[in-house]
Amino acid sequence: MKYILILLFFAFATNAQIQKEQLDLMPWPQNINLTAGTFALSKNFKVNITGNPNPRIFIGATRFLRRLDGRTGLFLEQSFLTKVNESLEAELQINCVRNGKIEINEDESYTLTITSNKITINATSDLGALHGLETLLQLLQNNSTSYYFPTVEITDSPRFTWRGLMIDGARNFQPVDVIKRNLDAMAAMKMNVFHWHLADDQGWRIEMKKHPKLNELASDGNYYTQEEIRNIVKYADQRGILVIPEIDVPGHASAFLTAYPEVGSKVSDGKVTYEVQRNSGVFNSTLDPSNPKTYQLLSEIFDEVCPLFPGAYFHIGGDENNGKEWNANPKIQEFKKKYNLENDHDLQTYFNMQLIPMLKKQNKKLMGWEEIMTENMSKDAIIHAWKGTNQGLSSDGSLIKAAKSGFKTVLSNGYYIDLMLSVEKHYLNDPIPKNTILTPEEKASILGGEAAMWSELVTPLNIDSRIWPRTAAIAERLWSNENVTDMNSLRKRLKTISFRLEELGITHIRNKEVILRNISNNQNTAALNDFSNVCEPLKNYKRNGGGKKYRMHSPLTLFADACTADAFDVFDFDTAVNNYLENKSQENQTLVTNFLKKWITMNADLIGLSANAPLVQPLLPLSKSLSDLSQQLLLKIDKKQTVNPTVLNDLLEQCNSRSPADVELAVYNSLKKLL
Repeated sequence: MKYILILLFFAFATNAQIQKEQLDLMPWPQNINLTAGTFALSKNFKVNITGNPNPRIFIGATRFLRRLDGRTGLFLEQSFLTKVNESLEAELQINCVRNGKIEINEDESYTLTITSNKITINATSDLGALHGLETLLQLLQNNSTSYYFPTVEITDSPRFTWRGLMIDGARNFQPVDVIKRNLDAMAAMKMNVFHWHLADDQGWRIEMKKHPKLNELASDGNYYTQEEIRNIVKYADQRGILVIPEIDVPGHASAFLTAYPEVGSKVSDGKVTYEVQRNSGVFNSTLDPSNPKTYQLLSEIFDEVCPLFPGAYFHIGGDENNGKEWNANPKIQEFKKKYNLENDHDLQTYFNMQLIPMLKKQNKKLMGWEEIMTENMSKDAIIHAWKGTNQGLSSDGSLIKAAKSGFKTVLSNGYYIDLMLSVEKHYLNDPIPKNTILTPEEKASILGGEAAMWSELVTPLNIDSRIWPRTAAIAERLWSNENVTDMNSLRKRLKTISFRLEELGITHIRNKEVILRNISNNQNTAALNDFSNVCEPLKNYKRNGGGKKYRMHSPLTLFADACTADAFDVFDFDTAVNNYLENKSQENQTLVTNFLKKWITMNADLIGLSANAPLVQPLLPLSKSLSDLSQQLLLKIDKKQTVNPTVLNDLLEQCNSRSPADVELAVYNSLKKLL
């Protein structure tokens, strides 16, 4: 009888209608209509494709099958899909009207219908069908013995056409496998633009067969071969992702000018030389816009690089040129007078305008950071807005100015994931803030946004933990309805999505333990893990002290590299504190004091670890401050003793002091509430 009741319970649980709030979909679709019923999954499950799609759908559908098989262990009988109408009786029918083009403003919409015996994905293009397959995978449910999909109808399409991720491979080189696994993650989150930053002061990362000095002198041997680039572009294409290269000019040119100093702007008594930079920051190295050789060289470089990237856009950077070399060069100053160029902005616009025909010859449109936006700049250029409150500007100033000035524009301000800001900061940052007054044409010119992963403080070991899972929240902001802003829902869904990203090869979870083992000298890492769950890396570039503390070859295997922007225990502790302050029940009190007791034990364990682990030593002052404050708070909360408020406040401020470990105690504000 007991086993019959259990079976009946599971039958009920399987057939009970799932509520929307239980789904872990991301990005959240535009329309979801759940019904009471399920589609039971078995090893006989097959996929059939109809219509006139691009062959990428066969690769995508095969990958879907393998991922579904890996998740369920069903040993699905269907192996590879290679053509349309291979399996007419298949339970999943994918209908694509036409070949999708890898470009912005392509139709990426889809409809997903699940009934008790059939699943249908209808899409204008195979790109929409790929998105539908990702949603279907996210809908997978299970009980104790089987897997199933809820019956549902979803109609979905993106709010913005440009949903990008920029990875900087110039500062710290990121190998091919890093790029590919992040392309897989992007596709899972329905992102469609990969912006590849390939040249900066710290390195030139493109193989140049006609100008090999760029690789010999400016890359430290770390660059992508042209064959690797073609392979990555193809890999991205198969996932519906457009690849946009960036070669940053005229500034950020130290590596470029190390190979070709003759086109630099520096004035010197002897031979002009430059060197690849080992620190991060803004340097003076700038191309000479008055030298015809500059344009000849750039034209030859574009002629070699552009064919590697079939997309319609080429990013020229154009940011942070401080003009110091220009202003100190008499020849350049004479050039400005000759062409009636009043200031450096006019001179840079002159320079940028020379690049437009070079790129047009290769069927490319120019894109650049917002510094290229001047009165005389071609309106065909795309403006990439990046400056905000950190630069003394309003959060949406450059973007709105670009839209109102007749430019197409993309937002990255608010999406700089290397700043290590919380997921909430990114998620609630909308490309078109509420109450923004724009004409329909101006609104249409805001193409979307891009998460920006600058690589001064990342290596292949920790880069994924800086990109994910926060970029999934940015992907949702760019895809979903503007009213989808519930942070509690986001946090719930991110836990599952984060786990599923690991399934795709993203290392943000597993590599944390690798770093902690290094710090502990291969001792037990439990205490380090507990401490990492309340610590976050210093934010807004404070960790790097103006680019002077860490160099391009500095170790990024330290405690701050194991910590993430949204420390795991911070939200739960804050919730416990708020509940306790609202209702000081024994249950709520225990939830708070359990954290305090854990941190006291953790500190003792860290002290023990440090006896045979020098890298633990920098953590001890902050850990001790947290432990000391926790002990005092336990006396106050648990023992109901009177505690000197001055002592409490002093201990609290010690918890807020800068740590030699380059982290901050993320539970500081919650602790402050308890005082």
